[in-house]
Amino acid sequence: MLPSPDKPPPDGHVHSEWSWDAPGGSMQRTCAWAVDIGLACVAFTEHADFTSWTLGAGRLPPGARAEVTPEGVVVPPVFDVDGYLECLQRCRDLYPGLRILSGVELSEPHWHTRRTAQVLELGGFDRVLGSVHSLPADGGRYLEVGTSYHERTADQVVRGYLAEVTRMVTASDAFAVLAHIDYPVRYWPGEAGRHDPRTFEAEYREVLRALAGTSRALEVNTRVPLHPLIVRWWHQAGGDAVTFGSDAHHPAALAHDFSAAAAMVRANGFRPGRDPFDLWMRA
Repeated sequence: MLPSPDKPPPDGHVHSEWSWDAPGGSMQRTCAWAVDIGLACVAFTEHADFTSWTLGAGRLPPGARAEVTPEGVVVPPVFDVDGYLECLQRCRDLYPGLRILSGVELSEPHWHTRRTAQVLELGGFDRVLGSVHSLPADGGRYLEVGTSYHERTADQVVRGYLAEVTRMVTASDAFAVLAHIDYPVRYWPGEAGRHDPRTFEAEYREVLRALAGTSRALEVNTRVPLHPLIVRWWHQAGGDAVTFGSDAHHPAALAHDFSAAAAMVRANGFRPGRDPFDLWMRA
């Protein structure tokens, strides 16, 4: 029996207090909200960030727990895997009817192979996401993608980001799901006009072809609506699977806009599995 179309898909990208940039996060309150909205499954994919980047013209979220050096370099803290896993087990005990997956979001794992391997060995995670959050800049610096718009044109930022995502996909097998392929769209400058993914179709298709050849899944991240064309290109590239991720950093954002995202994904050739915990697969 297929899952009810009224039930939201599993949320495979959620942050709690165990992510350094989620001061409003709470694993327990997120689980309570998941039960309230009828979510069958949630994956707490906390940040494992290894790249230190120059703050530049950007700023950290209020309450973010990261060191900023006198030179303005942001140094993310080490992910407390043991504390996280203890909290996860407490929530599993409190909410036995909710499937709670362990997870991690790896930033630039292809740049940090040794530290990535160490984190994965500690956690034995159910869900592993791969992400690019930073880009190389002049002078040996790294800049967060959003901050990169202050030093490059909008087109240069998006093309540089997608090229780096392709390098991550081809160079690292540490992750099973590519997170937020459209991450730069969150910070797209208004003065650049309307963002149109067709401007970067060749670069998006390059990422998707590389990903399809590895039997991994593409995440439909709902922090901003993913353009349907990208899911269509994923299907055309031979992609097998899709996951949904709210990228929630506080409980109320859990499963944000999943109804619309699920309808869009269905329209572009993917369907839920028979188990409500499954990835969505090609029809």
